[in-house]
Amino acid sequence: MEIGRGAEAVITLDKGVVRKRRMPKSYRQPELDERLREERTIKEARITSEARRHGVPTPIISDVSRFEIQMEHVEGRKLKDVISPELSELVGEMVGRLHRGGIIHGDLTTSNMILLDGRIHLIDFGLAFHEASVEAQGVDVHVYFQTLESTHDRPEELIEAFKAGYARTYNGSDAVLKRVKEIKARGRYL
Repeated sequence: MEIGRGAEAVITLDKGVVRKRRMPKSYRQPELDERLREERTIKEARITSEARRHGVPTPIISDVSRFEIQMEHVEGRKLKDVISPELSELVGEMVGRLHRGGIIHGDLTTSNMILLDGRIHLIDFGLAFHEASVEAQGVDVHVYFQTLESTHDRPEELIEAFKAGYARTYNGSDAVLKRVKEIKARGRYL
C-alpha cells in the first residue's frame, strides 16, 4: 500500500515494513540516473542509522538494496498534528544531538517527525548530509522555524521552547541561533 510519494521516491507499507524506493528519472542519462539513485539510497540509509547512534530516534533500517531502503514502520502521530511547546523543546534536544554528531537533516519540518510513546522520531533523511558548519546548522534550524511560523499557532512559543532544548544538548547553539537570525534577515531582502 502506497503511503507517500516524494520528488525522488515512492514509499509503501507492507506487513509492517516501510519500503522507500527511488524511482528512475527519464530526463537523466540512464547510467547517471542509476548511479545517483544508488548513491543517494545508500547515503540516506547510512545517515539514518548514524543519527540513531547519536541518540536521535529514527526508523530502524532492516535492509538496503541498490534503490530501496526497508525500515521499521514508526506508527505514531505526525508532530504537525500535535505540536506543543513541550514537544518543540524535545525537538530542540533532538536537533542538538544531530548537529553535535555533524549531521544536517536538510528537511526539518514537523511533517518529518513522528510522536510515538512520548518520543519524537525523525524520518526522511533523503536530503541529509554531513556538515559541521554554523551556516549549514543555521539553515537546518531556519527551516524548522519557518515551518512553525507558516503552519502552526503561537510560533514564538514553539521557537523559544526549541531554543531551550537545543541549548541544553548542543554547546554550539548560541552561534547557530545567531546565524538563524542572519539567515532570516537575508531572506527578507531577496
